[in-house]
Amino acid sequence: MKAKTKSILVMGVSGSGKSHIGRQLAAAMDAIFLDGDDYHSPESVAKMSRGQPLNDGDRETWLATLSDLYREYQARGVSLVIGCSALKHRYRDQLRAATPRLDILYLHGNREVLLDRLERRSEHFFAGSHMLDSQLATLEVPSRDEAFRGDIRDTPRDIVSTFLEHLDTPSD
Repeated sequence: MKAKTKSILVMGVSGSGKSHIGRQLAAAMDAIFLDGDDYHSPESVAKMSRGQPLNDGDRETWLATLSDLYREYQARGVSLVIGCSALKHRYRDQLRAATPRLDILYLHGNREVLLDRLERRSEHFFAGSHMLDSQLATLEVPSRDEAFRGDIRDTPRDIVSTFLEHLDTPSD
């Protein structure tokens, strides 16, 4: 019997570990991982590289592309994990509308830990405390009904295993 196809969103602000944890989660699930950052337009990447936060208009096509990816992989019967900031509830609603069931792992942590991680990163277009502060101000924290919360102070392995246990728990 084939395992049920899963659509997973690993969300959080920059520096929360979406890519790292998303890759580990996908490997544990025998799923495909896609980094949402790879689907930003060149204009959006240039904007962020200059330290300018994206606005809703900048994200519109990007979110539509990610939604299409969920639909495509669901139609193919392939489980998909996407790492994406998904800062606002309506962004998550747009992604959720693309797939019969979207399970969300929200990676949360405090500003100091996030900034430390960002400052140690190299070769990434997202730069500066101003950009982090903008994301933190924009973030609409998902409710516990909407997303499972993973604390970034925990090890990636612990976050992944706890989330997988959550997925295996029948919902009411």
